[in-house]
Amino acid sequence: MAKWIFLAALIGLIVGSSTTLFLKALETSMAYVQQYAYYFLLLPVALVFTWIFIQKVAPQASGHGTERIIEAVHEQEGRIDPRIAPVKLLASIITVTFGGSAGREGPAAQAGAALASAFAQLARFDPYDRKKLVICGISAGFAAVFGTPIAGAIFGVEVLVVGGLLYDVLLPSLVAGIVAYGTTSNFGIHFFRHPMELSPTLDVTLLGYAALAGVIFGIASIWLIEIVQLGHRFSARLRINPLVKAAGAGVILIVLALAFSPKYLSLGADSIDAMLGGAPASLADVVLKPVFTAITLGSGGSGGVLSPLFFLGSATGSVFAQFFQLSLPLFAALGFVAVLSGASNTPISASIMSIELFGPEIATYATTACVISFLVSGHRSIYPSQVFEMSKSASIEVEKGRVAQMLNSRAKNRYEGLRGAYYRFMGALEGTLWDRKSDKKKQR
Repeated sequence: MAKWIFLAALIGLIVGSSTTLFLKALETSMAYVQQYAYYFLLLPVALVFTWIFIQKVAPQASGHGTERIIEAVHEQEGRIDPRIAPVKLLASIITVTFGGSAGREGPAAQAGAALASAFAQLARFDPYDRKKLVICGISAGFAAVFGTPIAGAIFGVEVLVVGGLLYDVLLPSLVAGIVAYGTTSNFGIHFFRHPMELSPTLDVTLLGYAALAGVIFGIASIWLIEIVQLGHRFSARLRINPLVKAAGAGVILIVLALAFSPKYLSLGADSIDAMLGGAPASLADVVLKPVFTAITLGSGGSGGVLSPLFFLGSATGSVFAQFFQLSLPLFAALGFVAVLSGASNTPISASIMSIELFGPEIATYATTACVISFLVSGHRSIYPSQVFEMSKSASIEVEKGRVAQMLNSRAKNRYEGLRGAYYRFMGALEGTLWDRKSDKKKQR
């Protein structure tokens, strides 16, 4: 315990310091650039520069951060190129500053994990201890960006394997998350809080609406996962020069921003704050933000995926609340955490996050929405390298140890969805008819 408390505290201090530099640099650059109304007109240049910078210096820094860490833990024994830390942070600052729709948590977590891996290799730790330190880097990065040390600790041990919490890393992750959060907060990073004023007495009707909203949030999670993966697949199949591809994606984002709204660019933090404060969202918010994110990340832009995910969740909750004439701030908050639960398969850390951000009174409703969203999203994940050690339904066969990337491709086959029900029915009918024909042949 003494060994891991010391090591985890050291990782938390390192990650907290690097995250502080990243957040302050991002805040400063965004404040300077985005004071101009049409700052996003430079987005094609930013995406081209980002692609060149990553490919020339550290190709492993591509993607949305957390996914690469999960892949490194499962497939590379926690080995991460230390060059990823500065490259990922700088590339993400450029992408987000000039309007790329991406988040902050991925770069912070990946940089933290890279620094933890470098420290482990420098100290000549064995693969098991190295992986534990990398997981601490995930927890510390999450906690330092969002100001949620407990949720960050649980996220690190929950996100790697669906159906299996890594209890042996729980104490180090907790220490790393708390120290990283303390470091960033002491350096002047401010985190948003939106306490919800709810009655301490359970409202059964409200609980029912939260359960129904959980289904909608699970569907929203699927929408985000599918559109982001579609962006990656389309980009991979598009046989043109990558620089032309990145520039073209930037032009498309400019056209979409001018046609609809620039609020779908960058982090979308102001829109999230407004929705959590009671500002109504629209169906366009639910549809367009994931599209902007898919184009940004699919074209080589750098950044995380959780900020767009929080935007989508808050917007979905707001639209749901408007339809049923419910509290807009409350259901925006429920969507904020429930879409995280469904898309990343982390219902426990999402439920804890609801308490840390929105107060304890929301816990019952948020946990209900998170668990149902987790179940409805099926065997999909915004992190394709996530490993499934459980099946969410007895009617769906899932081989243990399968990564989400394989299961995502199987989600369209005959075992899931309405089309799957049709195929199962027709298969059973075909089998019955075939058995009858065989019986008749035997009788003759």
